[in-house]
Amino acid sequence: MSSFEQVIRGGGIVLFPSDTVYGLACDPENPKAIERLYALKGRPPDKAAAVMFFDLDAALEGVSGIGERTQAAIRQLMPGPVTALLRNPDRRFPLACRADPDTLGLRIVDVAALGKPPLAVLQSSANPAGGTDARTIGEVAPALRDGVDLVIDGGELPGVASTVVDLRDYELGGAFRIVRQGAVDEQAVAATLSDSGRW
Repeated sequence: MSSFEQVIRGGGIVLFPSDTVYGLACDPENPKAIERLYALKGRPPDKAAAVMFFDLDAALEGVSGIGERTQAAIRQLMPGPVTALLRNPDRRFPLACRADPDTLGLRIVDVAALGKPPLAVLQSSANPAGGTDARTIGEVAPALRDGVDLVIDGGELPGVASTVVDLRDYELGGAFRIVRQGAVDEQAVAATLSDSGRW
């Protein structure tokens, strides 16, 4: 078991490199760990956070109620610098989905420094709420670095946050919406999803 996995399963918080910016991660089912992560960031307690997986198949097994067309879209978009908003009929990961339990934010990343730990994490960017994203460990606020249980330095990252794509209505009509422009532009998302539409 990796140090990353040990700390997460032990209820700790990890400062880690994603495929976009540095993030904070904890167990999405551990209320004390989530409360601590939110307090460390100064994040409003009722604000939702995404759930991150490190393996595509594990992610699709770990969430439920996703139709075939939406699964095809996820397979086309991820792993990659995209967060997908999905319907969450079984209300999985309720502590991450506080603001809207019927919606799940999903990230799937492939990060060499982490390998493929067999777990899901609640993740948020490693900056004070509303602050600037960090592309290096040195850009992470000292209070955040000092407040976590494990720091993993992955070198300099691209520094642009993930693009947030709303796929909640994708299954029936193929509709999607860019909620936050990030590392992948809308044209690239549209081109990818037009390919996945031919599942």
